[in-house]
Amino acid sequence: MITQFFQKNNSTCGKNRKSLYYRKNSGKGSEKMSVLFLEYPKCSTCKRAKAWLTENGITFDDRHIVEDNPTAEELKAWWEKSGLPLKKFFNTSGLVYKEQNLKERLPNMSEEEQLALLATNGMLVKRPLVIGEDFVLIGFKEAEWERLK
Repeated sequence: MITQFFQKNNSTCGKNRKSLYYRKNSGKGSEKMSVLFLEYPKCSTCKRAKAWLTENGITFDDRHIVEDNPTAEELKAWWEKSGLPLKKFFNTSGLVYKEQNLKERLPNMSEEEQLALLATNGMLVKRPLVIGEDFVLIGFKEAEWERLK
């Protein structure tokens, strides 16, 4: 049995794209879940997180966070689902964040302005991101990721 739980329409680089994420029931009482994994492939933390997903048998749809940057609408939905402060979605240790002096600017920006800014450049977004049916994980903290098993 397969139950659809998330559908996303995205128009990126002139392409119309639909991504579906499923919860699969193997029929043996255990469910396998497919999640969306956003990464920057050159990032060592993302590499470790991807290896962890693979080693633990977690099915994922891989997405390059710079080549296919999240939209403001996606980011808003993920932020609301996460229950975290919006600042947690910013890559505060990144060069782009520092070059744009966002530490000083963010407190004076509305949430809509912050989401729009995040949508302009994947290097501003904290990574990796794992998006599931009812959760969002930001960054790689193995203890938090245990819920994916």
